[in-house]
Amino acid sequence: MIFVLGIDGGGTSCRAALATADGTVLTRAKSGAANIRTDLTGARTHIVEAARQALLAAGEDPERIAQTPAVLGLAGANVGTYRQQLEAILPFSTSRVETDAEIALEGAVGSGDGAMAILGTGSAYMVRHDGRSRAIGGWGFQVGDQGSGARIGRDLLEQTLLAHDGIRPGSPLTEEMMAVFRDNPEDLVEFTTNAKPGDFGGFAPKVFENADKGDAVATWIIDRAVGDVEAALAVLDLRSTDPLCLLGGLGPLYAPRLSPRYRDHLRAPLDDALGGAVRMAARLFGQGAGAGR
Repeated sequence: MIFVLGIDGGGTSCRAALATADGTVLTRAKSGAANIRTDLTGARTHIVEAARQALLAAGEDPERIAQTPAVLGLAGANVGTYRQQLEAILPFSTSRVETDAEIALEGAVGSGDGAMAILGTGSAYMVRHDGRSRAIGGWGFQVGDQGSGARIGRDLLEQTLLAHDGIRPGSPLTEEMMAVFRDNPEDLVEFTTNAKPGDFGGFAPKVFENADKGDAVATWIIDRAVGDVEAALAVLDLRSTDPLCLLGGLGPLYAPRLSPRYRDHLRAPLDDALGGAVRMAARLFGQGAGAGR
């Protein structure tokens, strides 16, 4: 049987789907983070692990990974030479590395016009009009990824320290966060020394939850994040008939908070980013295009 692999890797996890040449998914598997800009070696390890597990789940020899082509949509693939570096060390028969935004748009709206926003550990946006795509954001949370889980978590830790020092008012949430770090600001700072985006992003759901309860600091952080998301959406220049799909773990939390001009465009995605990677893999490497047997 002819197989192709679709892989979706981000700052929190990596997912792989094994599919037949026509794009029918047989099995899925999951492993650790796969942001190639923040940890290229670790990303490769998790990519290969997820792919091998998907083959095992289908009852196939995991060594068939070397005869199977793959499309990979990965966080961090939009900057530098990380994409090329990774392609050179992947074990697949053929590797096509795309950005996570590209496979997400493919999955969300198919091949037609429309837009999507990835709102997870990181954030990125893409719109397609008349066959031409434009990407916004996705620059990493140190200098970008506004509205992402990583930025929200980082903002929470920053506000917690500001409250501890008496520079800004605190709240029940900042008190709770200090307790997490044994009421020791040095422990909080030490956490950030080696923390990856996914570690910061782990605090984001707590911020949304506390904003819903009226916590002042949480509300301030989320209001600012919503403003950042809407600023990015404005640049996409949505047409009246464009569907807009919110993807990522924070998408459902943002949807009710957007202003009506954007809520009116919201549609359920046709598929997720992993499905988009599978569709691309089937189109590029499917039957008659040299897929692995």
